[in-house]
Amino acid sequence: MSKYIVVGFLVWMLSGGNVWAGLPDIIDKVRSSVVGIGTVYPAKRLDGSTSPLTFKGTGFVVGNGRQVITNYHVISKPLNEKKLEKLAVFSGKGKSAKVHMAKIVATDPDHDLALLEFTGSALPTLTLGDNKLIREGEEIAFTGFPIGLVLGLNQVTHKGIISAVTPMVIPALSSKTLTAEQIKRVRKPFDVYQIDATAYPGNSGSAVYEVKTGVVIGVINSVFVKKTKEAMLKDPSDISYAIPVKYVKDLLSER
Repeated sequence: MSKYIVVGFLVWMLSGGNVWAGLPDIIDKVRSSVVGIGTVYPAKRLDGSTSPLTFKGTGFVVGNGRQVITNYHVISKPLNEKKLEKLAVFSGKGKSAKVHMAKIVATDPDHDLALLEFTGSALPTLTLGDNKLIREGEEIAFTGFPIGLVLGLNQVTHKGIISAVTPMVIPALSSKTLTAEQIKRVRKPFDVYQIDATAYPGNSGSAVYEVKTGVVIGVINSVFVKKTKEAMLKDPSDISYAIPVKYVKDLLSER
């Protein structure tokens, strides 16, 4: 028997009989579950044209194939009902992209999460990990739309590691929306992942997943901004944060 076959067999045995296809294959599987979040104006103008799409952030498909997880801040702004603005989910890639009308099903502002549901055919779903925090140093990736729809609906993937598990408090959008529960969290913050990978504003709501399995371990929430969003696009800090998947599962269990 060839020594190469023996070595290959030993590697297969030590890996528990599983062969890792590699990150490119994982991305191919994840990509179809990554969607854009935005709004559309279905009503036509007097000249017969329609208003352009508005991009707000990234999301990913879970549950029944029509449910989408994103950040609460992505969908928190009220829709313009006078102009018939509608919440939408954008699926597919490039010229094959599709628009699905959507609605907000549940929100968790304290953990900056929202659950949406769209109409139409179901899409492939991502697998959610367990509630246990993964270890610092583990390799992860996230796929989303860092610059929105500037180049069309084309997903972009970034890779990094979990650099720390650190306490964090999600700030209220304003003092008027500060709740008693949020005040309690200031005294007792919850743990989030700190990631040594660059995420941009359009990445908000992207699934963070294990590079070897594609299993979701968190949701991109925010970027450590040194100055302003405009400055960050030119000089990113390479530090991002993600909400652990435990809170996604809590939100889904409420439905």
